[in-house]
Amino acid sequence: MRLRFVLHALFWVAAPAAQSASVPQRDLVDLSLEELAGVEITSVSRRTERLGDAAASVFVISADLIRRSGVTTLPEALRLAPNLQVARIDAGQYAISARGFNNAIGNKLLVLIDGRTVYAPFFSGVFWDQQDVFLEDVERIEVISGPGATLWGTNAVNGVINVITRSASQTHGGLAVVDGGNRGGDLGLRYGGSLGDAGHWRAYAKASRLDNTRSEAGNAVADGWDRHQLGFRADWSGTGGDFTLQGDVYRGRSEHRGFFGPFELSPVEVSGSNVLARWSQRFTDGSDLRIQGYYDRSTREDAAIYSPEVDILDFEFQHGVPLGNHRIMWGGGYRRARDDIQPGLFFAFVPARRTQSWKSFFIQDELRLSETLAATFGARLENNEYTGTEVLPSARLSWKLTTDQLVWTAFSRAVRAPARLDRDIVLPPTPPYIIAGGPDFVAEVANVYEIGYRSQPTPAFNYSATVYLHDWDRLRSGQPPPGAQVQNMIDGKTYGAEAWADWQVAPTWRLSGGTTLLQQDLHLKPGSTDPDGPRNLGNDPEYQWMLRSAFNLPHRQELDIAVRRVAALPEPSVPAYTAFDLRFGWRIDSDIEVSVVGRDLFDAAHPEFNAAPARSEIGRSFLVRLRWSL
Repeated sequence: MRLRFVLHALFWVAAPAAQSASVPQRDLVDLSLEELAGVEITSVSRRTERLGDAAASVFVISADLIRRSGVTTLPEALRLAPNLQVARIDAGQYAISARGFNNAIGNKLLVLIDGRTVYAPFFSGVFWDQQDVFLEDVERIEVISGPGATLWGTNAVNGVINVITRSASQTHGGLAVVDGGNRGGDLGLRYGGSLGDAGHWRAYAKASRLDNTRSEAGNAVADGWDRHQLGFRADWSGTGGDFTLQGDVYRGRSEHRGFFGPFELSPVEVSGSNVLARWSQRFTDGSDLRIQGYYDRSTREDAAIYSPEVDILDFEFQHGVPLGNHRIMWGGGYRRARDDIQPGLFFAFVPARRTQSWKSFFIQDELRLSETLAATFGARLENNEYTGTEVLPSARLSWKLTTDQLVWTAFSRAVRAPARLDRDIVLPPTPPYIIAGGPDFVAEVANVYEIGYRSQPTPAFNYSATVYLHDWDRLRSGQPPPGAQVQNMIDGKTYGAEAWADWQVAPTWRLSGGTTLLQQDLHLKPGSTDPDGPRNLGNDPEYQWMLRSAFNLPHRQELDIAVRRVAALPEPSVPAYTAFDLRFGWRIDSDIEVSVVGRDLFDAAHPEFNAAPARSEIGRSFLVRLRWSL
């Protein structure tokens, strides 16, 4: 019924629209592996460079990979990166990390959307049920596993996710996307055009519904979501530089969550808005300048946990200067956050209101030692109000063995700076407190060593592999309640490997796959009384792997198959699972595409996170999607 209603609404809205003027996109299987290696990225060095030359463990989720996977949300799109751990907690919440420490408030992974940092500063993590984009406008998602603190700052410890949307010049005309199935449905509309001779614009609207999950006992979990979002982007290009102005506004609401004894757990309600402006200029001497600023406001009403209202103002600039064999990149930024966190049934922040600021300066020198050898040295000074100035250095060396082989190694120091969750949180909201933030909590520190290799031995095959060691100190720990405080009494090491490859089996068939291996050797420092130890830092699989097959069939038909295996989680125990997904797509003509998607086809339901028996089970799902260029 829901799908039929949405389809009728789509055709009613779209029928009067003009003919398509959108820019055609090439298929994943149509791009050669040489072209894929030449895809330009910006997240590793904050400048444009070829993926094949990047001295980092970086995977690019392309726009066509997103389309051919049939995913409908940003967290599900991130599953396509083999160097991320993505676990679905319930209908709308996820635990997402790289190289371990995965939990619902993952605080060692920096996430950006078009240069806007989207983690909540009071707990250094991401509310994934509040972050969304119109996936059809995403150009690529750059996923770096490993630290990026020198260029991106604190919290870029285990990785950086940078979601990059297309310029408005690439999204002229209209586009409508509608889908529905047994787990929910989505409707998205976008239209774009020209602004004079040098400008372009687009605007979009989307609505989505996530149906509730069920527990292992078969009971409905009160976690369904309704969400609406609007946004725009405008771009101007000329001799005076490039200018971008964009923004979004959203609102979401969960279903009613029932009662906890006599206390009503009303629906979680979220809302927010943001606006970003960016100007960039390339000069005739080869130097370049970029200035960016944004304002971001978000609110969350959660009667059980707490209800934050956060306003963020962020400004940054960077300047790149070529000097012979050197290329100097330097810049700085200022970030200010004001929050008001009202108590919930279980938690409160003391004080409830706080204003914080962060100031940073970075410099990096890319030195060309020879035709095949390059070194990069950099450092960042970042000041926060809890621990003062943190120093974040890095050094990288890359060796181009041949035009198709790259060896690189890196050392970095990264920190996860204290947040209000570490210093100011209390349980329960009124004294006497069972658990309280630690007034002496300081930054968590990682010294990271990496070695990577990237190669394309034949025109039809390429691969990338990285081994790493993270040496940790002062990780977050606790004490036995009552009167427990947050401390820094865990250290140790995490180490492992990550690899992925692409094989062009035939002109219309491509195989790709990847795997990660992770080992943790963490322990309490002498004097700690933490009863749980490292178990509270995250819950991670020792391995995971995925394999994707993309076929281009005759008559503009597509068949995509994906299999992924995730090892068991240790504590709380979550069984290993294998997911089998399938998508069949048919481009009826150049403007209309219909696809059918099935997920977890060989498994009726499985948990991915949290403890039994109340945890959600992620069930088998089916989806029908219509994509129409207007």
